[in-house]
Amino acid sequence: MTNDTTYRQAIEELETILRALETDTVDVDDLTARVQRSAELIRLCKQKLRNAESAIERVFENLEEEDEEPAPDAEERDVPPARSYPNGQLPF
Repeated sequence: MTNDTTYRQAIEELETILRALETDTVDVDDLTARVQRSAELIRLCKQKLRNAESAIERVFENLEEEDEEPAPDAEERDVPPARSYPNGQLPF
């Protein structure tokens, strides 16, 4: 198993092994190898799920941090100052 094995590929291989075991086509000599391979695939899937969970948690933490940051002042946002008119009246 390489690190390039995707979660989907691992699940598909697990399903293939399971189907073979359910049909009783696996002889005893092959059974141990398939069970060991299944264990490797399950470990890989668990690791990928943990990695995905950590990545998603980091995304939500970053979003929460962004929400907690104070809104920048008008000067910090590079917004032009409000225009003033004589006597406070608009030109139209």
